[in-house]
Amino acid sequence: MKIRLVLLAGARPNFMKVAPLMAALDPDERFESILVHTGQHYDDSMSGTFFRELHIPSPRHHLNVGSGSHAQQTAEIMRRLEPVLIAEKPAGVIVVGDVNSTLAGALVAAKLEIPVIHAEAGLRSFDRSMPEEINRLATDAISDLLLVTEESGRANLLHEGKDPARIAVVGNLMVDSLRRNLPAALESDVRQRLGILNGRFGLVTLHRPANVDDGRQLAGIISALRVISEELPLYWAVHPRTRSHLEENGISLGGAIHLLAPLGYLDFLHLQMKCSVVLTDSGGIQEESTVLGIPCLTIRDNTERPVTVECGTNRVAGTNKESILRAWRENLESPKRGTTPPLWDGHAGERCHDAIARFFSSQMRIEEYSEA
Repeated sequence: MKIRLVLLAGARPNFMKVAPLMAALDPDERFESILVHTGQHYDDSMSGTFFRELHIPSPRHHLNVGSGSHAQQTAEIMRRLEPVLIAEKPAGVIVVGDVNSTLAGALVAAKLEIPVIHAEAGLRSFDRSMPEEINRLATDAISDLLLVTEESGRANLLHEGKDPARIAVVGNLMVDSLRRNLPAALESDVRQRLGILNGRFGLVTLHRPANVDDGRQLAGIISALRVISEELPLYWAVHPRTRSHLEENGISLGGAIHLLAPLGYLDFLHLQMKCSVVLTDSGGIQEESTVLGIPCLTIRDNTERPVTVECGTNRVAGTNKESILRAWRENLESPKRGTTPPLWDGHAGERCHDAIARFFSSQMRIEEYSEA
């Protein structure tokens, strides 16, 4: 009997992590991987295009959860996932990242006494006003195997009393996807389609509730972006909820700020490679810009990915106009070049596979699960 694993994904950041993980597990005949899509992100621009471009197989189960408050979405994922896990009877459930799907999957599996494997464990912003921080803390508390991207994650988990034998530093799955897809991304004609034919430009993303849900906060950030755009044209791939808040608050952009619809993975990666600076509140983009050697200004007061600041290209720019513009000027005067963090080499999927195989072989003889 094979070791049956359910991999749970539901939001855009999950898909780049699931793709290399499935690619590493699928050739091993000891394992059977079952992909479950929660539908936390559900339209084509936020989900379908990623499955196609990253060559992720169609999910066996699609929960079609859709939007809702954090409580509603998490509860609905749990309600719909439980019968799937009861029917599939997996030996383990793999959750990735820090979105509501991550926490919901871990809770359902743990209550069914199914081992939980958390990929991207241990990251901490130490800011409990972030919903993602609560998801990270709760997921790690009930996970049986903790797959870590950077040394800070291992240190955080040890400080929280986790068993060192259950922690594996494996590198960054998102970097696996990035490195594998660089050649295809280079072929994208997105700059021609957007009319960015020559010259420098900046790339913007904003989606975190603390930045976009409060009209005054969002207006202050836009004010800083407007000043920056006078020196460098900005292209902003707008998350649907951010666009709605711009419209609801009647915020005028002005300057050379160009709003874009959500972009596919390859198009966005192409723009990251070619831009002069990224301004973002996304954790994953902090990581990608570090690997690409592109300066990144993180529009937050903290980061759960300190390695991107310590040895990468990231600066934590704060969230008010003055701090953002100060970081912008520092970037102009001394742009960070950075180095690639340890194990961000494109082989995290393989190390995850090895750690998962070791985990199951330590619990029981893996040969028992390998019989036809």
